[in-house]
Amino acid sequence: MDKNKKRLHSQRSPSPQPLHPPPKQPPIFPSYLTTPNLHPKVKLLCEIISTTPSSSVENLLEDTGLRITQLDVENVLKLSYSFPSQAVKFFRWSGHQLQHKHSPYSWNLVVDLLGKNGLFDAMWDAVKSMKKEGLVSLATFASVFSSYVSFDKVKEAVFTFEVMEQYGCVRDIVALNSLISAICREGKTFDGLEFLRVAKSLIRPDSDSYAILLEGWEKEGNISLAKETFEEMVTEIGWDPGNVPAYDSFLSTLIKGKDGINDVLKYVDILHERKCYPGMKFFKEVLEDFLKVGNVRGAELIWKAMGKIGIKPDTQMYNLMIALYCSKNYADVAKKMLDEMVYAGAFPDLQSYNVLFHFLIKNRKLKEASVLFNEMVKNEFFPSKTNCIAAVKIFIEIGDPYVAIKVWKFMIESYDSDLEETGNLLIIGLRDANMLPEAVKYAEGMIEKGIKVTSATLSRLKQSLSRAKKEGVYEELLRNSNLYFRNGAWPYYLLFPIARWPT
Repeated sequence: MDKNKKRLHSQRSPSPQPLHPPPKQPPIFPSYLTTPNLHPKVKLLCEIISTTPSSSVENLLEDTGLRITQLDVENVLKLSYSFPSQAVKFFRWSGHQLQHKHSPYSWNLVVDLLGKNGLFDAMWDAVKSMKKEGLVSLATFASVFSSYVSFDKVKEAVFTFEVMEQYGCVRDIVALNSLISAICREGKTFDGLEFLRVAKSLIRPDSDSYAILLEGWEKEGNISLAKETFEEMVTEIGWDPGNVPAYDSFLSTLIKGKDGINDVLKYVDILHERKCYPGMKFFKEVLEDFLKVGNVRGAELIWKAMGKIGIKPDTQMYNLMIALYCSKNYADVAKKMLDEMVYAGAFPDLQSYNVLFHFLIKNRKLKEASVLFNEMVKNEFFPSKTNCIAAVKIFIEIGDPYVAIKVWKFMIESYDSDLEETGNLLIIGLRDANMLPEAVKYAEGMIEKGIKVTSATLSRLKQSLSRAKKEGVYEELLRNSNLYFRNGAWPYYLLFPIARWPT
């Protein structure tokens, strides 16, 4: 390296390490054994690599007589990270067939699999070979950065950045961001920040530089350093309306703090004053988090802030609010949100209706549930089967069989499975409500549809029909039920050829 060029090693202390760091878990690499639809040739080559000692690999590969393409080499290397020595032998062997014209991607895979196994000397040998072929690229160095950092070798990663130009790669902002990203992905955002503070004297950071750091602080949950980084970003590059990822990550970090909602609202106002805004991603994630913990106040403050800065909620965000209000028993507010959606340009969908309908049924707000059911069917946003089953059960329990019948009719028209339990429940409910003709009618309808009327249900119908001196009706029900389920479906006019109940 040119001695006149400034070195980029940080003079500050590295990020603090725990006194007893947990042992590093070995990486889990992709395997041909778990990869579906693998070409037989690739599978055979991977099997040889994974089951053969390194010293014997090349001879065994030669004995196969297989002809290899560049794509074959790439596919095999991607699945051979767990066997680096054998993979390199395969790479060397296949090179003879390809007149040593491996693809740049294959070379980068070799560099990566060696680095990810901590074989750094061999990795650099591969990089030097690539240099001779003129194949070294930023992707090569991105792999080296990542490998070093994954082994807690941040200084080595920084040194690699310093020597890039010796291999024909420019040390520009894209390269700098690639190194920062590799550092932050491994939970070492402090090291990434310290490196940037030194490197910015040579390479001016851009919005991506700070977005990467702020995403790192978001993952690590470090609010104080997120604020510090945010202020540095504003000082260095100013306010950029296009820097939405950075704003999203920053606010997502703040919201986790003790006074998170007030901090977020404060910075949303500051951003608004500068004509900068977070994206929908931030607002959706916050509303999802508030739904999980039942924080209505926080969600309402965020909702109000969205309106203040001119962000229009979409259907998914309305659904989150409806679900939140329902979870806290605010049925009227939830229904109001549903009604407001159309006027806000966010149209209700199946989830919008079903969430509210489920809540109304669960909390026995049955008048409202009945009205909503009619609206759903009319608008062709059909209630889920689960909601229908619950509705039939509740309406039977509270003695409103007519609505239960309405829901049942919808069920048998819309669904063709898992109907037996609900149908039998309806029949028993009608029978207990002194609606015996209707009970018989819907029992006949079930048999016609191939839905089993259970022996317990038939037994209870028998008791009521006997008291009404309609034993013949029961006998015919039983006979037709037995015929249907013994021989398969019969035409309805053969099962019930005559009207048996007086009108």
